[in-house]
Amino acid sequence: MNTIKQVAVIGAGAMGAGIAAVIANAGVPVLLFDRADEQQPDRSNIARQAVSRLQKANPEALTHPRNSRLITPLNISDDLPRIAGCDWIIEAVSEHLPLKQSLYQQIDGVRKPGSIVSSNTSTLPLHCLIKGLPDSFAADFCITHFFNPPRYMRLLEIVAGDIRPDVMQQLEHFADLKLGKTVIHCNDSPGFIANRLGIFWIYCALVEAVDMGLSIEEADALLSKPCGVPKTGVFGLMDLVGIDLMPAIVGAMCQALPEHDPFVLLQRHLPLIEKMISQGYTGRKGKGGFYRLDRRQTPPVKEAICLNNGEYSPALRPKVPGADTRVHDLRDLLSRNDKYGQYLWRVMAQTLSYAANLVGEVAEDITAIDAAMRLGYNWQYGPFELMDILGTGWLAERLQTDGFTLPPILATTARRPLYTQQEYQGQENQLHFMDVYGRYQPLLRPEGVLLLADIKRQQRPLLKNASASVWDIGDGVLCFEFTSKMNSLDPDIMALLHQSITLVKQSYTALVICNEGENFSVGANLGLAMFTANIAAWQDIEAMVAAGQQTFKALKYAPFPVVSAPSGLALGGGCEVLLHSDAIQAHMETYTGLVEVGVGLVPAWGGCKEMLARWQQKPNYPQGPMPAASKVFELISTAAVAKSAEQARSNLILRHPDQITMNRDRLLADAKATALQLAEGYQPPQPPRFSLPGTSGRLAFEMAVNGFVRNGKATRHDQTVSLHVADIMAGGDTDVLTELSEEDLLNLERKHFMQIIRHPDTLARIEHMLLTGKPLRN
Repeated sequence: MNTIKQVAVIGAGAMGAGIAAVIANAGVPVLLFDRADEQQPDRSNIARQAVSRLQKANPEALTHPRNSRLITPLNISDDLPRIAGCDWIIEAVSEHLPLKQSLYQQIDGVRKPGSIVSSNTSTLPLHCLIKGLPDSFAADFCITHFFNPPRYMRLLEIVAGDIRPDVMQQLEHFADLKLGKTVIHCNDSPGFIANRLGIFWIYCALVEAVDMGLSIEEADALLSKPCGVPKTGVFGLMDLVGIDLMPAIVGAMCQALPEHDPFVLLQRHLPLIEKMISQGYTGRKGKGGFYRLDRRQTPPVKEAICLNNGEYSPALRPKVPGADTRVHDLRDLLSRNDKYGQYLWRVMAQTLSYAANLVGEVAEDITAIDAAMRLGYNWQYGPFELMDILGTGWLAERLQTDGFTLPPILATTARRPLYTQQEYQGQENQLHFMDVYGRYQPLLRPEGVLLLADIKRQQRPLLKNASASVWDIGDGVLCFEFTSKMNSLDPDIMALLHQSITLVKQSYTALVICNEGENFSVGANLGLAMFTANIAAWQDIEAMVAAGQQTFKALKYAPFPVVSAPSGLALGGGCEVLLHSDAIQAHMETYTGLVEVGVGLVPAWGGCKEMLARWQQKPNYPQGPMPAASKVFELISTAAVAKSAEQARSNLILRHPDQITMNRDRLLADAKATALQLAEGYQPPQPPRFSLPGTSGRLAFEMAVNGFVRNGKATRHDQTVSLHVADIMAGGDTDVLTELSEEDLLNLERKHFMQIIRHPDTLARIEHMLLTGKPLRN
């Protein structure tokens, strides 16, 4: 199916370059074009500078620095004929219709027959883009709308138009499996789905805040956690995206939409926005935006703008009643009669009503709109899922009471939920959604997608406690799911892992460790460690360390394969789970490392010895007691975090046979397939033996650490903690002729953990992390 071997991206601005990075991250060569630079000897300088910016981007655009070598910078004037070797040509130039159409004519003159051409336009309808172009061009053309930043945003909106079905199937397959995108098909309407509704919501929140006299801090407090929206809220989101982009997008949408559309009726002249843009207050990429940092003060002070007078003052944490409301209690907050409840209702009533009226216009069903808002704007729940949370009957009555015309789909529901669970093809509790005719249709997943959320609707857990659950995912494979806060590891998880090992031994074939939270695991429960340390229950702490060591060792040597499937953060103890698994099936967006020194601790659940074993066993790596120990000391003492699964492979957290999944929705199915493959003739690994440098190695590490302290690159407590790591890496009082066992290394880890956790500066680091979420450099 995958016949896309080379891609061209035309337009090397922030989005075009970001899309080129996504293609390169998939291992596919990409030609990046921009206009010729007439002022430089290198006429491809503009595209070359774009690649250079990609290499320095924060957050990182490339999943590994070497991927930049797959991007070739070129210019349109001299090099456009080279697209004849490309299977997919993506146009990402500015939103100027004549410019795009002129470029399409040039592309059509040099592209090979059957190559796919697509536009990354965010506002222009497809029928406008291809007007006047040959039918043969239209048969290969579509809109592929990526979201910014392209690496991290999973949504890809596609407007298919008249493109040949086999071409669309090929493109979808590539976007799904190679780029990791969730493809949502949109109708050919202005703004497509996510921006049509998302920008309406943003603009509505802005206008209502001005009209009702709310501060931006108050508005963001309401339009974040209570609605299942990221903590940036609305004004923080505008700063992130870029305030200067809003007028152009809104203007283009208003030109394309009928004058009676609520999006058009909502617009008004806002002098404050014009003033901010003219003065360079365009958001985070400029001097600031609705929020800014006053760097004249030490430390810098976060300030917020007043919507009435445009003046900045220190940002406050307003005491907004209901700001801590859970999404499932949103109706209570919307029912309040104070200005906060009224503001939130006015914004959400207009947004949900508009969403309901868009069914059939922007997409054929509610699932596409919900998915677009979850993936494109990071809403926890799509608008129709929110309607179900509020109750469709309550919402319909409230809208009518407030003078809204009831959207057809809400009239069709007759107080029934928009989503429900019904039997389908012999499977109970299959999720269904309501179509525009009021009939329930099954929500079917693509082949190769297995979601734990679907499994949890259809069965009860085999094992469960306050911090974890175990599920049967079929074919003799169980899934162990962390469910604690931020999936932190605690004694309940260790206890259930032991029970799971016994259960799989008795009746099953393999175990997968996976969850669908934002993060795989942030590591050990620091709150529990801090509480236990504060009451000086040192024996209890040592017992927890020993229990974790023995649990992970039991996982490693279980008589069945264990596959970990991380996504998001897998830090500290979460990383140690990976290190003790037979295989890792990692989502590309996995960020992992042994970060314990950041809170003044050392890895003590086997992380040190597992990393040593990996580097000692690496083919073609220098042998002897020092090279592996030096590399692992570097990684642990600097709390190195791999910013992708590719980087984790470079750090040997992932080994050569371990695999990477690009699409998050396919992770569990891929991990299950890996587990079943390993189960055939499975034998547990052989215990490693270690030859470490002893005293001479420890002195070498100590000299290196002292140098960092002298140069101001490490603090005194960094030095203290690193010397504990150094003794573990050196093997304690061993010598190069003595082989050490796993138990020897575990004893060293436990010994140094128990010494350093009593240190006042370590306790200060832990407390600071718990209070602020940021490391303390003391």
